[in-house]
Amino acid sequence: MFCPQCRSEYVTGIKTCRECGVPLIEVLNPIEYDYVEYEEITTTMNPGDVALIRSILDSAAMVYFIAEENFTLVSPWVQPARILVRKDQAETARLLLSDLDLSYSGTAGTTAP
Repeated sequence: MFCPQCRSEYVTGIKTCRECGVPLIEVLNPIEYDYVEYEEITTTMNPGDVALIRSILDSAAMVYFIAEENFTLVSPWVQPARILVRKDQAETARLLLSDLDLSYSGTAGTTAP
């Protein structure tokens, strides 16, 4: 027996979920997940740039994630942090970040692609 809300499993004979208070069912429906496609909009090796980008994207309620964020400080596998946003928000995110002078290496003023 399963709770249709919290998906907890109960032994036979229990009729109501202890946590949710709803009647149990015999079979749970599979969970359906929404697939979100992301697009890389820029890269940087500067943790300061990452913090600024995160602040700008958060304030605009963008759906994003930053890949390899912690590898910018690790050697010998130094990788730039890759900023990825939901594909349908990519153009808006690029516009929001278009005036930034990102420091790709962490020290120089070159703009990442």
